Amino acid sequence: MGYMNIGEAAAAAGVTPKMIRHYESLGMIPNVERTEAGYRLYSPREVAMLRFIRQSRTLGFSVKQVESLLGLWRDDHRESREVKELAQQQLAELEARQREIDEMRSTLSQLVAKCRGDDDPHCAILEELSSDGVGPVAAVKPGQTLKAVKAGTTRGSRKPAAEPCHAAPKAEPLSGLMAWSRGLGAKH
Repeated sequence: MGYMNIGEAAAAAGVTPKMIRHYESLGMIPNVERTEAGYRLYSPREVAMLRFIRQSRTLGFSVKQVESLLGLWRDDHRESREVKELAQQQLAELEARQREIDEMRSTLSQLVAKCRGDDDPHCAILEELSSDGVGPVAAVKPGQTLKAVKAGTTRGSRKPAAEPCHAAPKAEPLSGLMAWSRGLGAKH
């Protein structure tokens, strides 16, 4: 297989030409050869890199993590330990996100069950969403995960947070969702 133009390379790697140009602008793939007319030419190596990036991104690796993985992939003297550590970190992050999604699904399911869904304008879902409903769970503070809020700890510590949450025996179903969503705003 010889050199390919951007459309052929995109098709072979399973990405769009726009994504190729984006990855090039980020420096994730090296500048490629060009024809006299200025068209990009991609070798099988660049196509393999594009495929590597696409598959890594599909697994949820961040751009920074993909850059690290690419560096390890190019390094013939790498230690597989480093690659496994990056993959384990990503797996732990995905598992944490899945737990949060499961909790949101459970809370939303409880809200849906409360709503009659008839012609009456009264809606338990809207009431819950507009109420402070937080009750026993305080807002998530920067650097705190939902699990930490429930446990009254900060990320990476086992000590109670400065302002611990005073949990009642049963939290309102919406409280976890609201705390989690506040945490999203703090992270970004």
